[in-house]
Amino acid sequence: MYTIEIEAVTEFTPEVFELIQTSYSSIPEFEQGYASQEIATRLLAGPALLLIARVEGEIAGFKLGYQTEDQVFYSWLGGVAPDFRGLGLAKSLLEYQERWATEQGYQRIDVKTRNCFPSMLNMLISSQYQITAMISDTQNHSQNKLHLQKQF
Repeated sequence: MYTIEIEAVTEFTPEVFELIQTSYSSIPEFEQGYASQEIATRLLAGPALLLIARVEGEIAGFKLGYQTEDQVFYSWLGGVAPDFRGLGLAKSLLEYQERWATEQGYQRIDVKTRNCFPSMLNMLISSQYQITAMISDTQNHSQNKLHLQKQF
């Protein structure tokens, strides 16, 4: 049995941004990801939450989101490093984020994913997220962007 811990961070210092970059770079699906400045701009604009999952003390995954409207939290980026997949970390991070968001008074969580991430889509649907929109990529349907939300 592994020791799994989830750390919540709401104060974004230079050290925390380094932690985000370390976590972000461990997820191969993000190789064409966001620049550090874009991440900082979004997180420093208002309330935000970083969740770091550690397995036996090693960073295994993360979930990052921020407020977009008065009672709306946007679950923006997240993932689990390949060596730690299959342990239920993504689900644990999602559930932690939902609890935190409801404790903060948010009424809804918005999230986007793509067809090429079926595990993420299945997890969201099984967690009562509803598909609210789709942006079609006519050249590559695996890149269709799905918008989902969960009301509290």
